[in-house]
Amino acid sequence: MTVHAAARPTTRRKAGGLLILPFALVATLVAAVGSFVAYVLWPTWPNAAIPRDVPAIPITIAGVLFNVPPAAIRATVQRHPGAHERVDLAFLWPSLAPPQTDTKRPDKPAAKLDEEASAAAPANASDRLFVTISGLGATLAPIERLRSIYPRYLEAQATAGPDGLASLPFRGGTPYQGEDLVYVAEKPEQFFARCTRRMRAVPGTCIHERSLDAAEITLRFPREWLDDWRGVAGGFDRLLAELHPRAGDARLKIND
Repeated sequence: MTVHAAARPTTRRKAGGLLILPFALVATLVAAVGSFVAYVLWPTWPNAAIPRDVPAIPITIAGVLFNVPPAAIRATVQRHPGAHERVDLAFLWPSLAPPQTDTKRPDKPAAKLDEEASAAAPANASDRLFVTISGLGATLAPIERLRSIYPRYLEAQATAGPDGLASLPFRGGTPYQGEDLVYVAEKPEQFFARCTRRMRAVPGTCIHERSLDAAEITLRFPREWLDDWRGVAGGFDRLLAELHPRAGDARLKIND
């Protein structure tokens, strides 16, 4: 009697194990089918590069929406709608049209694009405007840097520039060594830029920065354009208004 009583639970466990196996197979099959359907239906458009000759596409940077012409985007990997950490653009000056297609040009990382924009070859220095849109992050807005950061590093004596501009060199040993702060003498907030000086065959370049909410817009251009800084500022306003309706308003908080 004792032997028969001990054998019964073993038989039940075997039967239960046989019943579990079909359920496990069905669950595995359902999971595989679900994964396949999710893969097929998952939206893939943000990863696909958009052709250069299509109309402006919506791009969001730091929560700010911009309408960007794909032909102006320098890196192929950035040429798609949706959220970006940054986008690098180029425009012809003074037409503000995107450059012609260069199919032989390889894609390059953002750091390399910055380097090229800051030290453009003399052949391109007079007709290209380089624009980078990125998030401000923990960095102060440009107007706040003008008011509270730059004065700590500037020399005391300014020199006169073209058409009401003034130029103050940054002191040696500072983060901006070798650059000048160029600004409207009577009202620096109206227009200002940080500029390098010409070094032999390398022309000077300038960086003009603006902010829009949590986004920062950096414009790089040849220093020689400052001879007509009013026209340059107006061109910047027109271009940024095309990228974002508010971007051309009142120099993006500069008059705050």
